[in-house]
This record gives sequence, C-alpha cells and structure tokens, in this order.
Amino acid sequence: MAAVPETMQAAVLTGFGGPELLEVREVDVPRPGAGEVLVRVGAAALNNTDIWTRQGAYGLPGDPDALAGWRGPVDFPRIQGGDIAGEVVAVGEGVDPARVGRRVLVDPAFYDGPGPDASPVGLLGSEADGGFAQYVVVADGRAHDVTGSPLSDEELAALPVASGTAAGMLARGGIGAGETVFVTGASGGVGLAAVQLATARGARVVALTAPAKEQAVRAAGAVAVVHRGPDAAVVAAAVRAAAGGPLDAVVDVVGGALLPALLEHVRDGGRWVVAGAIAGARVDLDLRRLYLHNVSLVGSSMHTPAHFDELVADARAGRVRPLVTASHPLAAIHTAQEEFAVAERVGKIVVRP
Repeated sequence: MAAVPETMQAAVLTGFGGPELLEVREVDVPRPGAGEVLVRVGAAALNNTDIWTRQGAYGLPGDPDALAGWRGPVDFPRIQGGDIAGEVVAVGEGVDPARVGRRVLVDPAFYDGPGPDASPVGLLGSEADGGFAQYVVVADGRAHDVTGSPLSDEELAALPVASGTAAGMLARGGIGAGETVFVTGASGGVGLAAVQLATARGARVVALTAPAKEQAVRAAGAVAVVHRGPDAAVVAAAVRAAAGGPLDAVVDVVGGALLPALLEHVRDGGRWVVAGAIAGARVDLDLRRLYLHNVSLVGSSMHTPAHFDELVADARAGRVRPLVTASHPLAAIHTAQEEFAVAERVGKIVVRP
C-alpha cells in the first residue's frame, strides 16, 4: 500500500439536517481488512437516498416523522455515496493480489445471507462509508470486475442503485420479452433505468413523464409516452389507450392515486411492482381488483446479488448505457446535490474525486 496516501478528501455527513451538515474535509484513508479491497473512486453518482438520508426522511415504524435513515439510525459521521466505480489499489488478507489494478463496479448492498437471492439490509453510504471520497473499502465479492467494459467510469457509477433497483423490479415482476410494461416516474433515476433495461430485455414500454422530458424518455426506449396530470382517472385512460389494451405489468416508483385508478387496466395475471411512493404512500385500494383478476402487487427494495450479477453482465457487454447529465468535482458536492434536488435534468449526476 506504499502508493496509497494517508489522508483523502471526502464529503462527510455529520448529522440529520440541511446541506450544511455535509462537509468536504480531509479524513484518513481506510485500510482493507480480511476479505476486503481498497478502491480508488473514479466516479460516484447521486441518488435520492443521499438526500433523504441527510434529511433523515425515512421515519420509523409507528413514528413516520422520526429522523432516520432507510434502515433506522445512522452512525455519524458518515461518508455517503452508494454508486461507485473505480480501480482496486490494495487488497486485504485472503484476497488475490492480482485484483490490484482491476476496474470495478461496486455492489453497494449488504445482504441478509450468502445466497444469490439474499435481500438487502444495508447500503454503502448509509450503514457504512461510501464513495463520496477518493477511496473506499468494500468487500472483495462486491467489487465486480468490469475491466473490459466500454462504459466510462461516470456511466458505470450511474448503474448500481438506480439500475440495480430497476433490475430488481423487473426480476421480481417477472417482466420479460414481448410484454407491454408501464413505467411511472420515467425521467427519474430508477424510472429511466427501468425503461432502458426493460427495452433491452425485449419489453414494450409505455412511460409516464412530464412533457419537457418526453424526448429523453423516448430515447431511452419508450415506444409511447403519457404526460403526468392531476386527474388519475384521465391519466389511467391515456395509458390504456397508449398501450393499445391491458398492461402486462407496471413498474411503479411513484405510488399515489394512480395505483387504484390504473389497476383495472392491468390484465388478469398481471403484476404491479412498487419501489417508491413519492406521490403518496397511502392509497384507497379495492382489493377485489387484485384477487378477482389474480393480479400480483409486489414490493421491491433494491436488488439481490443475482440481480446485480445480471446488471454487471449488461455493463460488461455495453447493453445499457446510462445517461449522465452532469459531472462535478467532489469539492462541489453541494452544487451537485442542489442540481439533483431541482430535478430539471434527465439522467444521472456524478462527482469525480
């Protein structure tokens, strides 16, 4: 580890609250332990998770207004950033030294078991230090070799959280080639990734977005676009018309009133996969529309190791190329988060340590 410095620049979250609690400062470079690797971060992308964790916006069971991270308490100070691409520069005990110099895409999840279908129970940048820094330590098995990928570091870094979540939704919903799929929130990180991945896997995508973002969503693969509107019933009818019939599946990161309004337009045996509720977490749902038509309502949080392996295969082959809309130096993390919060751009915002 002679070539690795003693200190590094990092964006350190010191508590729940406003942007002033995210400080760019010098900290010690972490050292890899047994079974770990040290990654020099090439790029790290922003996600809603970063903003909501800083704000403590996840609440707790029985206390929805409590300040909390997505799994509850956060151990401050914490280096955020779950989307990481970079290069292995040092290894811990038990790790093949040949790993040094390999380009890697990091799976940011911690899992509840060793198997390929394990569920995520933690996240880099939340339960452990992440990639808003010049270096990060990760488990060797979570640093996937993508040395031959045609994607840039910025493009690779745009994949893990958003595309991993989208990949998990598609897999849990059993969405495949030839199906007509409706994607809500299609201009956001997870929504746009779902449009790209579903298209790459042979599905026909109808997407929901704002008029100003229609072109970007179509470029990602949507064959039809429906514009957002205040009347859920009107939007639901427009979706049915754009799809040309009942939907095979819905990939939903929005929630709210559209769910009960559109559910009757999902075919018998169809699936509705939910991974977000930015339009409202509580809905008035007629359960008969589910059980009388054998429609599956599926909750999906992030991805499994198997889902991420499939995403890595896509990255290595260049089958998906995430849209990166802006890149900033790590020192400008506050500017990057301000741009992200405004949500005027389509595509990922990254920082480069």
